[in-house]
This record gives sequence, C-alpha cells and structure tokens, in this order.
Amino acid sequence: MSIKKREDDIKMKPFYSVWAPIGIVSFILIIVIAIMLWNTSGLKTVLENHTDSYVKEVSYQLTGEISARLQANKAMLEQLADAMPHLFEDENVEEYLKIKKEETVFDGLIVIDKDKNYISSDAVIPDLKDFPEIAASFEGASELTYVEGQSLLFTTPIYFNDQVEGVLAGIRDKENMQKLIQPHSFSGSGLSCIIDSTGQVVISATDHKPFLQLEDIFKRGDKQETIESIVKMQEDIIHMESGAFHFTASDNSRLIMAYHPLGVQDWVLLTLVPANLISGETDEYVLKMFLIMSGLIAVFFMFLVIILRFYRKNRKWLEKIAFTDPLTGGLNNAAFKVKYQNLVELMKPGSYAVIMLNVKGFKLINENYGTKVGDEVLQYIYQVLSRFTEEDEFVARGEADHFFLCLKENDPTEIQQRLDEMIKTINSFSAIVDIQYHLSFFQGACLITEPGTDITILQDRARIAYQMQGSSTACAFYSSELIQELKKEQQLNELFEQSLANHDFQVYLQPKVRLIDGMVGSAEALVRWIHPKYGVIYPSDFIPLFEKNDNILKLDFYVFEEVCKLIQRWQDEGKTLLPISVNLSRVHFKDLSFLRAFSKLKESYQIPDGMIEFELTESVFFGHKQIDPVINIIRQMHKCGFLCSLDDFGFGFSSLVLLKEFDVDVIKLDRQFFVDISNPKTKNIIAGVVELAKKLGVEIVAEGIETEEQLRFLKSLRCDMVQGYIYSKPLPIAEFEVWWNLFDSAHHNSLRN
Repeated sequence: MSIKKREDDIKMKPFYSVWAPIGIVSFILIIVIAIMLWNTSGLKTVLENHTDSYVKEVSYQLTGEISARLQANKAMLEQLADAMPHLFEDENVEEYLKIKKEETVFDGLIVIDKDKNYISSDAVIPDLKDFPEIAASFEGASELTYVEGQSLLFTTPIYFNDQVEGVLAGIRDKENMQKLIQPHSFSGSGLSCIIDSTGQVVISATDHKPFLQLEDIFKRGDKQETIESIVKMQEDIIHMESGAFHFTASDNSRLIMAYHPLGVQDWVLLTLVPANLISGETDEYVLKMFLIMSGLIAVFFMFLVIILRFYRKNRKWLEKIAFTDPLTGGLNNAAFKVKYQNLVELMKPGSYAVIMLNVKGFKLINENYGTKVGDEVLQYIYQVLSRFTEEDEFVARGEADHFFLCLKENDPTEIQQRLDEMIKTINSFSAIVDIQYHLSFFQGACLITEPGTDITILQDRARIAYQMQGSSTACAFYSSELIQELKKEQQLNELFEQSLANHDFQVYLQPKVRLIDGMVGSAEALVRWIHPKYGVIYPSDFIPLFEKNDNILKLDFYVFEEVCKLIQRWQDEGKTLLPISVNLSRVHFKDLSFLRAFSKLKESYQIPDGMIEFELTESVFFGHKQIDPVINIIRQMHKCGFLCSLDDFGFGFSSLVLLKEFDVDVIKLDRQFFVDISNPKTKNIIAGVVELAKKLGVEIVAEGIETEEQLRFLKSLRCDMVQGYIYSKPLPIAEFEVWWNLFDSAHHNSLRN
C-alpha cells in the first residue's frame, strides 16, 4: 500500500467514527416518521370513535345530573310542604314563602287551598287552577310538568291531620333550567334541550333554533344511513331508549345528535355537538406537524448525544448542583421532594408529617448584624434540625429563611414537643455565633393521610396552616376547618366592594349617658354588615380580616361619611346635635397624612367642631417609634375640630405614661374592669383611674356596663358617662332616634315628678 493511500485511510477514520452514529440515528428517524405517517391514515376514524364515546358518556352523565336535580327539587318542595300546616295556624304563610324562595332554587312558591285561593311569594300569580297536576296533588300525588314559557311546575300536597288541605307549587324559570341543561364539557360548542315523546320542546337550549328546526337541519338528499338513523331516533324516543348518530347538516357541517330519556315524565334530553369536537382541523396540520417533529427530533438527537457525553463526565457535579443547598451544604427543596418520592412507596397512611418552619423577623438579623452573620445563623439552624432527625426523616432549606422537615410522627402533641426542643436548642446558638438574639418560628404542619399526595401540595398546606394562624408561633396543623376558614375569608373579601357600594354596611349607634344629669351625652357609631343573601355577618368575622388586607381603611371612611350625613341631616331638620364617636383602625397610621381626607369630608358636610370623636385603640400607641407621629396626629385632629378618645384603656398595652404623652380628650375604660365589680382591688383601681383622669382634665367613659351594681358604683365615683346594655344595645339610626327621644322625655318627666 502506498504512502498516499495510508494517509487517506487515517483521515477517513474520524469521518466514519462521527457520521456512522449520525447515519444510524437518521435511519431510525426516517423509520419513525414513516410509521407515524402510516399510523395517521387511521387517525381520523379513531378520533371519530373517541368523539362518539365521549359525547355519549358526557351526555349520559348530564342526563343523570339533570334527572337527579329534578328529583331533588321535588324532594325539596315536599320538605317545605311538611312545615306548612303549622304556618296555617300562625297565618305566616306568605312570609314563609318569601323566605323559602330566597333560600331555595325555586323562582316562585304558591299555596293553593281547596277553594282554589292562592297565597304566593310574588305579586304575579300564574293561573294554575286548570292544571291536571294541581288536581293530582289534591289527590295526594307529587307532580312535575311545564307551563307556558318553558318554566317547570312542581306540585305536592299539603297534609293536615292526614288530610290534603292544599297544594304547594314551586316554579323554576326557563333561564334557570337552561343553565342547568347547558353542557359545559364540549368547549362551549354543545347545545342541549328537553323534549317529550311527541317532540314538543319542554326546555329549549340557549340557542334553540337548531332544535326548533330539526326537520330542516338535516341535509336534503343525505345518505340512506342518516335517514335510517333519524327514523330510529324517533322510535327510540317513543320507547324511551338512548342513542346517538352522525349526520351532515344543511350547512355541510358534521354533527352528532345524542338522546337520553330523563326518567322523568316522558322527557328526553337532546344534545347536539360538532363531530370534529376532538379532531377539528387535525388533518390540515398533520403534515406540518410531522415535518416539524422530524426536524426537532433530529436536532434533539444531536444535542442528546452531546449532552449524554457531557453528562457522563459531569454527572456527580450536576447532582451536587441540583440537590445541594449552596448555603447550608445540605439538602435543598428539590432534594427534599426526591427523598419524599422515594419514601412514599413504603409510607403507611397517617405515619408521617411535613412541617414548615419560617424564621420570624429574620430580616432584622441581616439588618442589625449583616448578611454574613445571617448566613451563619441559617447554617446553624440547618445543622440543629438535621441532628434532631432520625432514620427515614430528613430536613431541607426551602428558600431564604424557610425550612422543611419530614418527620415520622402523626400525633400533633408529639410533633409540637419535638419542634419545641429543636427551637430551644437553636436558641442556645449565642454560644456559637457571636450575637445575642432570640429566634422564634412560624410553624405549620400537614399530617400525611394520603401518601400519594404530591409533595408540593403537602408543603403548600403546611405553609397555609401557619399563615392562617397569624402571629402565633405555636405549630398550626392543616385541616378541613382551616380551609373552610380560608374560603370564608376569600368570600368576604369578594363581597366587600359590592356591599360597600350597596350600603349593606349599616351604621348603628349606641348611646353614652351622662351620669351627672341622666341625659344622652353622645353616641358611638358601630358598623353592622347585613348582606341581602348571607344575612348578618358579625364584626368579629370581618374586622380582623379587613385589617389584614387594608379594606378597613375604606370601611372606616365609609362609616365616617355616614356619620357626617347623619349630623348634616340633624342640622337641616333643626334637631339637637349629638356628638358621635367613630372607630379609627391603627392601619390608618401607616400613612401619616391620612387625616386630610377625613378633614376635607368634614368640611364638605359643614360639620361643627367637636361633633365627631375618633376612638383609637391602645395598639396604635405601641413602640417608641410610634410616639412622636401619633402625638402630632392627635394635635392635628384637634386643629381640624375632631375630638380624640383612647378606647379599651387598661386591657392591652396601656400604661399611665400614655396619659402623659398623648393629649386625648376621653378615656374609655375597658369592660374587663367591671366584670368583677365586687372585688375591692378592682374598685380601687377604677377609682384611682377616674380620679387621675379628672385631675388631668380628661373625660371618663365606662363601657360595657350592664348591671345596676356597676352603675351605682360609677355614680358614686362621679364618672362622666356610661355606655352599655343597661341603657341600650347598638341600634339602627332610625331606632336610635326614637329611643333617644323617648329616653330624654322620660327623664324630663321623672325630674318634674
């Protein structure tokens, strides 16, 4: 062999070594594409078969749901009828019907007695006398039919002493029934209606033209197969049997008609769905898809070869990056999830729990001591938590100052004890890290009752548990009750704006009575939420929630404006003006210029100075950084013509220093002072506070007074004013005005006598 030939052979070896694998991959790709093209030939038929099965199944499920709803409506009406005999005696039938109409699905409720007299929940009463179903219910049967306008009529007898004394009828409007029968599983392209065995439409679809023109919807001169299917459908409907078939409509579109008997009367549910529901426009894009797929697969395989070679060389390094927390050197959240998945195969229900720990106020450590010390603290926390984990348990740092633990525990008490010991050990770190700082943790846990649950969901549940608990640092456990509370809070937040616009928040007034002359001296404005659908929503349910999301700012301003409107009306009517106090949340103090809006509104309603008093809780004054801003805001209140009172004095953070620092006009003694009024120490404390307030020129109001003993004691101390149920509960404005007039008149008369 010549030298030239050997050199050529040497150059060819790299070429073959590179392109041989590529040629094999290319050959495989060509085969794969050919198989995919061959397989596509039957794709259309398969998709049509899947569409048929899907339409039949979903329409059958819809039929069952509608039938169950109708039966449930009948049962509901029968339950309402059971309560009717007692109402006949009290003559509260009409009010009962109105209430139950709002509480049930019925759009109208009617009672018909034996003399064909009507009592209805609505002013408009349909003429039902000649309906055979009414007569049948007088014979003891519960009936269902439809009336003109495609409304459903439910009837049931009303028994009294085992005798039918009347008939209760319930009506569901066409629109409500259309929503019930409208399918939601066909991407919005399906239509349904209810017909009887004669083809008469009972409840039409939202777009009812196709069903009202069934004879015209089928393409003229269509295949014999379609004609036979139509005839079979008509026969099946007569015999109350189910079925479905394809056909070509007059506009050349392919449709599927499914029909199922409802099992109620002789009614049948018709469902009309496009035949290309699943396969729509698939054919047009199949070729493009294969071309793109071929290119992507080719590129993918090329990169795969490169990545595999790289991966083999750097596998350990990649695993370390993927599953190691760079700060602690331990597990990160990805590794935590992988270890859980490996453990879950052997895990028994109720044997493990996932816990989340969040360092409370960790940012202060970074700010006060620097990020380096903060990193050392996080490393130390991870080390301690790791030492406390046993076999088949593990811990990981999630993100920032969050840590996750998977513990082999299912008893909340045991979990809390283990966490307490961990935190106690962590707080001995001052001997290791050169800072003096006590760490507290938000703690949330989720007991694993279903090991197959995704670990991310379990972690989120643990997070939700501690977030819902608020500021408490005890371990909170995820539960169904916790989720119900979360849903309730979400519902209240969703209702807030509309309720504010609709004036569902109503202002109530509770009087404050002067003890020196027994006259009403002022009143406190309290808010009540009376929703038209959900009724009374208690302040304890919405005030704390709105303070968390700042809705309290809008609510306070709303109450303030309602009070301004009231005082302006009293002025216009020439009535005696009564000072009114309104509560002001501490959230307002995040914006030190908040008072401008209140002052501007006061001026727009021309409210005289001294007529509105802001009640501040002691929590407004906490913290040394708050003192100077609050002092300035109270001074500004006085300049704007407002009074200022310190509410709940003596119960929270109060101290006598507050009276020295803050120039308040009124102190409201908390109701807790008066619970044990017979205690000599309690009396001495109250007497001391009243005497001190008088020396400082501050007015005293005792709130929560309910007994004569409490009142006599406060009179003996010459307390300025009393507020509580002993005089009146909070009343709506109209009722308060009546009560005020009667109270002052009665007092005047007693003085004359």
